Amino acid sequence: MASLSMSAGWTPKQNKLFEQALAVHDRDTPDRWHNIARAVGGGKSADDVRRYYELLVHDIARIEAGKVPFPAYRPPCPGPGHNASYEADRYDRHGCASYQLCMGLSWS
Repeated sequence: MASLSMSAGWTPKQNKLFEQALAVHDRDTPDRWHNIARAVGGGKSADDVRRYYELLVHDIARIEAGKVPFPAYRPPCPGPGHNASYEADRYDRHGCASYQLCMGLSWS
């Protein structure tokens, strides 16, 4: 079964609407999938949203089973109080938005 990241045709907005609709329409809601499809819009059918939900459940099961590796996150900004001459170059290369902001220094 494909993962959600591979599901074509779902915009970020539709995904958010899907999540919100799931929170409103629980298992006991009559016509749950039709209600969710209506909330998502974009021509999604009840079958489309039900399949998307099944992919979500499958992905969660894989994550909880440890079958999905952790993403490579950028290191956190070190903050003030460390060797600034060395760290300035190192942390800019690793994604700190701005060395000056990161260090709490004035840049103007």
